[in-house]
Amino acid sequence: MKDTELAQIALTEDTTGAVANPIYLSTAYQHQGLGLSKGYDYTRTKNPTRHAFETAFAKLEGGVASFATASGMASVQLVCSLFKPGDEILVSYDLYGGTFRLFQYYEEQYGVHFKYVHFEDVTHVQQQISSHTKAFFIEPISNPLMIEIDLEPYYSLAKQHGLITIIDNTFLTPYLSTPLNDGADIVLHSATKYIGGHNDVLAGVVTVKDPDLVNQFALLHNMIGATLSPFDSYLLQRGLKTLHLRVARAQENAQRLAARCKHLEGIQEVLYSGRTGMLSLRLEQNYSVEKLLDHIHVSRFAESLGGTETFITFPYTQTHVDMPDAEKDARGIDQHLIRLSLGIEAYEDIESDFIQALNQSREGVIQ
Repeated sequence: MKDTELAQIALTEDTTGAVANPIYLSTAYQHQGLGLSKGYDYTRTKNPTRHAFETAFAKLEGGVASFATASGMASVQLVCSLFKPGDEILVSYDLYGGTFRLFQYYEEQYGVHFKYVHFEDVTHVQQQISSHTKAFFIEPISNPLMIEIDLEPYYSLAKQHGLITIIDNTFLTPYLSTPLNDGADIVLHSATKYIGGHNDVLAGVVTVKDPDLVNQFALLHNMIGATLSPFDSYLLQRGLKTLHLRVARAQENAQRLAARCKHLEGIQEVLYSGRTGMLSLRLEQNYSVEKLLDHIHVSRFAESLGGTETFITFPYTQTHVDMPDAEKDARGIDQHLIRLSLGIEAYEDIESDFIQALNQSREGVIQ
């Protein structure tokens, strides 16, 4: 997606020419008579502000329709509603902890089975497909270990077996990747992150291009009711206007910090795909995450990502707190792993702040 297209794609208001689309707070819409709806009846079903965002976002994604939800997890839950007891979904082994928690609940309560597989190994995944398998659920850059997956083989594999390919594109955004144009069936985002981009809106979005999926999601979206509010829809439209600028700057900062950290004492492992503003670092055993977090000043110790500020997250007790410790340890999510979401601050400020905090985090250093 070109920068100019991204900047212009958020819809403007045709009636008045307002550059910022209005926020329609009305929950009900007057009809002039039987069968004379103007296209809006009840705000859960359709709202002008939400519709403006959904229309713009579907165009960005290369989809037919988008469905804006009240949170990123609501978008995952909306997708889960497609499946029935006995269905099986093959899922990225390294996965956001909140998604893992929801999948556990669906498995226990509704009998939908989630099998965790290593999508970096196509042969391994192919061997896991059974008659019960209905879909792939893939994070193309995994959270928090930043394992990058080549999606192309899975589009072909899914077609061979009649499976739905579901991509959580939160880390990449439509600016860096448009899976629907390449062969995916469903793309979802936690729009709280890069799409909103300012750490001030909770939202999710699901986008599809197949007419049957459009109809199914339209029914489920309205029926479940976890739809996005008008004001939050407005904030997402605002976010789209600067998405290309923010993602490009965050990615540049992440690339530079990842390269610098490869040469820093105290860093055992740099986990970075080379794309996005997301990277993870594993500290050496004699360095303390707690001490590092106590000494950061420019970055923030916080749990989200994709905003204008640089965040440092401790997955062990934050994003993956509900994953059993044995599972975390087996997956490499240990107590020396931190995840960084690079913001758009001056790179020199981010680097100098991180290095001074790292230097003070060595065990035995007198503060």
